[in-house]
Amino acid sequence: MDHDEEYPMLVAQEGPLKGQRWALSHTLMLGRDSTCEVVIQDRQVSRFHARLTPTAEGVMLEDLGSKNGTNHNGAELTAPVMLQDGDMIGVALAQQFLFLTSDATMPLAEGAGRPGRMMMEQKSRRVWVNQQQVVPPLSAQQFKLLWLLYESQGQVISRTDLVTAVWGEEQMAGVSDQALDALIRRLRDRLASLDPTHQYIDTVRGHGVRLDNPPVGE
Repeated sequence: MDHDEEYPMLVAQEGPLKGQRWALSHTLMLGRDSTCEVVIQDRQVSRFHARLTPTAEGVMLEDLGSKNGTNHNGAELTAPVMLQDGDMIGVALAQQFLFLTSDATMPLAEGAGRPGRMMMEQKSRRVWVNQQQVVPPLSAQQFKLLWLLYESQGQVISRTDLVTAVWGEEQMAGVSDQALDALIRRLRDRLASLDPTHQYIDTVRGHGVRLDNPPVGE
């Protein structure tokens, strides 16, 4: 019987190991050396580059003094960190990994969002388009904007409400229309990279913005 789903998972994304996965039932050494549990054959990778250690509190990621560094959600790792569901790990610039607290690859339809070609999970800040996960994850601002639209199930949200949700009431006065438009454009580009056949974010002139999230299969 396969019990891998009981353990957190490490899933290789961009890089030579893409598509492979490992159950974190024990400590995993990541590096170029053949004795590592996760061997990455790339000269940018140190022989013993990073380590993932399951603990009572969760899974800890640490860099082992590697030459080219380890990234955690895009930031260079300077001290051990406890991983959260959906975190991205970069070993040098050679290999990206996704950390999942279980072997679930798709969320259940949750919250107010109806099942559609785009699905979101607020806790882990993960997004799926056409059953493909958006990798690397959306920025915090992109996710806040998209989540508000997703929760609203196709209702038009005013630009003011969008700015308030993304930047907060204290900073909204200094946010220009151009800043919001640029954020929406970047978000559209990210979604289009996985589903170029449909524009999920519609601008309703004079009113605001809404999410057009068709059911799966349409």
